[in-house]
Amino acid sequence: MTRPFEIHESGGYLHGTKADLAVGDLLVPGRPSNFEDGRVSNHVYVTQTLDAAVWGAELARGEGRGRIYLVEPQGALEDDPNVTDKKLPGNPTRSYRTREPVKVIGEITDWVGHSPEQLQAMRDGLADLQRRGLAVIYD
Repeated sequence: MTRPFEIHESGGYLHGTKADLAVGDLLVPGRPSNFEDGRVSNHVYVTQTLDAAVWGAELARGEGRGRIYLVEPQGALEDDPNVTDKKLPGNPTRSYRTREPVKVIGEITDWVGHSPEQLQAMRDGLADLQRRGLAVIYD
């Protein structure tokens, strides 16, 4: 079970997705978004908490199972304004973004996802934001 705001034991950066990647692969901006059809992402997003990475893996678009990669940013990071401005001031999720490549250095395979009820509640909340025109991604 993941705990919100708890830094992963590695202390490293994590990226949750459904993409099947290998050690050495680079995640780069300019690719289709994990979370919105038709959007090209201007950043690569990373976190230091397993919980946030799990949400990323579970909610990402695409086929296949969710995956969580240990990654190494190749450039400067900035706080992710999608979670740090008004939603979670102070960045307790340790969520960041970069316009530089991020290198896959490993995969975490022993993570446990959220309960079906938690996942459905999150999906329902996101769908409600979308219906109300409030599902804004600052990218």
